[in-house]
Amino acid sequence: MAGKTIDTTDESFASEVLESDIPVLVDYWAPWCGPCRMAAPVLEKIAEDYEGRLKICKMNVDENREVASQYRIMSIPTMHLFKDGELVDQITGVTPNFENDLKRKIEPHLG
Repeated sequence: MAGKTIDTTDESFASEVLESDIPVLVDYWAPWCGPCRMAAPVLEKIAEDYEGRLKICKMNVDENREVASQYRIMSIPTMHLFKDGELVDQITGVTPNFENDLKRKIEPHLG
């Protein structure tokens, strides 16, 4: 599923995110969240731009509360960047320069 975002669940989180060979950006979102819907096309574009170097996983917090609780997600959209199974950065909310802000956070962690 390269170049696309991946729907991730509490059950698949460890294999999709923590055990990934490449960095993973996890988008914690919900269908009722307006800013989350604004972020979605940007995340799809970033998934294409960084295909093979970054995986983007989307986690619906309404359906997957365990991981959201474990990582203390208090507001959405929140994005966590994982590398080698470790949380290395966090982005909360959608800014006017969201795509560029995300890329600035992501690029230092790419191989």
